[in-house]
Amino acid sequence: MPKGYWIGHVTIDDAETYKLYQAANAAPFKDYGAKFLVRGGPQEVREGEMRPRSVVLEFPTIEAAYACYDSDAYQSAKAIRAAVSAGDLAIVQGYDAP
Repeated sequence: MPKGYWIGHVTIDDAETYKLYQAANAAPFKDYGAKFLVRGGPQEVREGEMRPRSVVLEFPTIEAAYACYDSDAYQSAKAIRAAVSAGDLAIVQGYDAP
């Protein structure tokens, strides 16, 4: 079964409040088996335009990735984030090589 990934690009307007979002998302991420592969850090955009912060989370299955996003716990965390940032998020199914 393919893994699932969240790929996000974020512009943060209030770093202190964003930390509350990070604290609030810890429980649903743990509950759904999420693992950070990228969490901010330096980036160099080589093509196109992107927001200043990139995040990639890996979930054990694509279903877990969707279920985490749709969970009440994550939606509560997201409400904190939405008030202090702008972002783009895609949930992507991983590739299983034949």
